[in-house]
Amino acid sequence: MAMVENQAQGITLLGLGPGDPKSLTVEALERLKSVNVLYLRTFQHPIVDHLPGYLELISFDDLYEKHERFNDVYQEIVESILVLGKTPGGVTYAVPGHPFVAEATCPEIYRRAKLEGIPVRVIDGLSFLEPTFRALELDPFPNLLLADALSISTAQTPQTSPSAPVLIAQIYSRLVASEVKLTLMNVYPDDHPVRLVHGAGTDQEMVEDLLLYEIDHSEHLGLLSALFVPPLSPYTSFESFQEIIAKLRAPDGCPWDREQTHASLRPFLLEEAYETLDALDRQNMRDLQEELGDLLLQILLHAQIANEEGDFNIHDVLEGIGAKLVRRHPHVFADVKVGGVSGVLHNWEKIKAEERRENGDTGKKGLLDGVPKALPALSQAGEIIERVGRVGFEYLIAKGDPAYLRELINKFDVAEDKDKFLEEFLLGISALAYHHEMDAESILRTALTSFKRQFGLMEAAALANGDSLVNLSEGEKETLWHKAGEEMREKK
Repeated sequence: MAMVENQAQGITLLGLGPGDPKSLTVEALERLKSVNVLYLRTFQHPIVDHLPGYLELISFDDLYEKHERFNDVYQEIVESILVLGKTPGGVTYAVPGHPFVAEATCPEIYRRAKLEGIPVRVIDGLSFLEPTFRALELDPFPNLLLADALSISTAQTPQTSPSAPVLIAQIYSRLVASEVKLTLMNVYPDDHPVRLVHGAGTDQEMVEDLLLYEIDHSEHLGLLSALFVPPLSPYTSFESFQEIIAKLRAPDGCPWDREQTHASLRPFLLEEAYETLDALDRQNMRDLQEELGDLLLQILLHAQIANEEGDFNIHDVLEGIGAKLVRRHPHVFADVKVGGVSGVLHNWEKIKAEERRENGDTGKKGLLDGVPKALPALSQAGEIIERVGRVGFEYLIAKGDPAYLRELINKFDVAEDKDKFLEEFLLGISALAYHHEMDAESILRTALTSFKRQFGLMEAAALANGDSLVNLSEGEKETLWHKAGEEMREKK
């Protein structure tokens, strides 16, 4: 029979270790000998079968059936333990592993108890981490990342760096494993080698070597399963790229990069943006991947220079755009309901107007103030037509009526102010493209690219015949032009 001490009011948070009775700490054993009642978050832990028989064990397992969300389960456990902590005998609450490792309830109980003046004591326990590291023969330093399967499974992409190893806890079912797998495969290859660790620190411990797409096929998944994901290339993370840029700008970095300023980099930013557009126009995904990297390089260089000059850093940039997107998409990140694309755009403008008022922005008030003047004219036209359309002003859109455009063409020859007619016609072409959800700038770029290619083939054909285009008759040039067009069509 245990000797029970007169326990003072308060809460004791006790770690039960990973599951092997030998892993219980001396302090934990002494505490178990001093109480008659032990509250458990769950009976679903190997150590429960080895607890002293005199203990009255009370678990909160029924709450997992009562609530649909884990957060609601944890909240009720927290409230219950706080109430028990105020009783004359206090309460001892035991959890698997360590009270502060992969355990949602204990940190919140500890925080609330401190605020409410309830005495709280923590009895450390061996967590699942130490035996997992031993099973993997892994030293977690310097850069192992820890993640929770439930957080990973509800995300679109993993919020961990692919250039660092990751240990994901609580892969407790095939469903969770499947959801985690799908999230990870947005970053990692399907056949990326991974390791599942089951029952670390128990006599059922085992390690499975699998490919990522296979993890939900494992027959050993359970409450004590964790997934180890080895890193990809050291260059695959945003942070590693940021370090490269900072090194290039460092005193011992590249002389050329160190000399650059915002102004000197301006033409490169424009050039890389256009080269990216060119890859898009050609639908060349390999080139697009490379050009996006070159464009990202320019962004990081500007952010690094700004950081060195004390203006802002890349994390300020990320925080700003992230917060803006969440704020301007309440229909995605909150409970706001909108009606289709038009509703989204209308709400977007309302939010922007509210932001300007809150910021006391007396500068860029106008709807069109943010249209970059450096944009090509056709791109500017499309952007302006789109923006004024958000507020229901369709004056420009109406100019895209084909009947109106035909009328302009018919009157062009007799018009006194041909510049004005051409302005109207080009605005009309832009509006026509917008009305049909087409990008006039991209279409013109595609047409010019096609023309340049066909002209190059015609020119090459003339040179192959020992001729020069300037010496050919109109008929000969027309023949070569059509042959070049046929050659292009055959190669499609």
